[in-house]
Amino acid sequence: MNALECRACSRTYESGTDEPWRCECGHALDFAERPLPADSEPNVDPRDGLWAFDEFLPVGQEVTLGEGWTPLADAPEWDAQFKLDYVFPSGSFKDRGAALTLSRAAELGVERVVEDSSGNAGAAIAQYAARAGIDAEIYVPASVKSSKLDAIEAAGATPVRVEGSRQDVTDACIQESVGGDAWYASHAWNPAFYAGTATFALELAAQRDWSVPDAVVLPLGHGTLFLGAYRGFRALHDAEWTDSMPRLLGVQAEGVAPIVDARDGGAGRGSDEAANDAADGIQIRKPARLDQVLDAIEDTGGDAIACSEAATEDALAALGERGFYVEPTSAVAVAGLEAYRERGAIDPDEDVSVALTGSGLKT
Repeated sequence: MNALECRACSRTYESGTDEPWRCECGHALDFAERPLPADSEPNVDPRDGLWAFDEFLPVGQEVTLGEGWTPLADAPEWDAQFKLDYVFPSGSFKDRGAALTLSRAAELGVERVVEDSSGNAGAAIAQYAARAGIDAEIYVPASVKSSKLDAIEAAGATPVRVEGSRQDVTDACIQESVGGDAWYASHAWNPAFYAGTATFALELAAQRDWSVPDAVVLPLGHGTLFLGAYRGFRALHDAEWTDSMPRLLGVQAEGVAPIVDARDGGAGRGSDEAANDAADGIQIRKPARLDQVLDAIEDTGGDAIACSEAATEDALAALGERGFYVEPTSAVAVAGLEAYRERGAIDPDEDVSVALTGSGLKT
């Protein structure tokens, strides 16, 4: 089993069912660094799903629903390519992380997992826990959308409604994990989840014959896809499978944009800005790995911006008219693409890919 390490204070922990969900210093944990692939030439088989990239993954294939290798579609109306990560078994990119997280739970012999989520991550964890034969409890806000609650219950998981703020939901879930016999399968904290989302970058590069775009635009809440993509692109570059790193451009919901705020000293949203409730799936006030997301932006020469509800809804309508049926939180990335172009952050001749992350069938 891979040991866990804290990249803030250098503490290490042995892997096991009693491992901590975060470091004693309060920082998130990660897997210890792995050696780079021995082969300098890529050799992957898409029939292996996410594990086509097993040399980069710290978890073996224990739990799978055949996920991965989502389509890469040309989007000439936006002069970009869209990676259609909404066509996963549970209807969102979160299946990448859930497959690796539940595979690791199975490796460890875990019998019960808990997760806190406002929707997509909870549905994905519930579905892959069902596939693994592992009991799951998903802590959700009392106001959770019925479509996402239905998905959790259909998989046989137990939803636990929590009144109060989104942080209250997390706190209740952590208390159950620490005080009970459950393993915290958190999409925000568990390192296996980020190992899974790294496959977004690995697939994208493979589908482009091992070239990478000049820029990649992604929704940005906790940063599970953003940080995973960064780690995937970094691993490919370090292994010399690709010869460059794309700029990573994050898009947050206006009114709840802590990463934008952190980059501009708190002036990113302003107290008078209305919250972008259309993009409710990324309304995260305290990202678990804020420092790591900021480092990823800095390392790639990227950026983070916040988009309004009106811009998100306009993008959602335009996507639907072109055959891309996504949920509003997914549309925020396309709204961000247009905003970045208006700001001159993306040149007209640059090669851009955009992640479409959640299905419209879940709204």
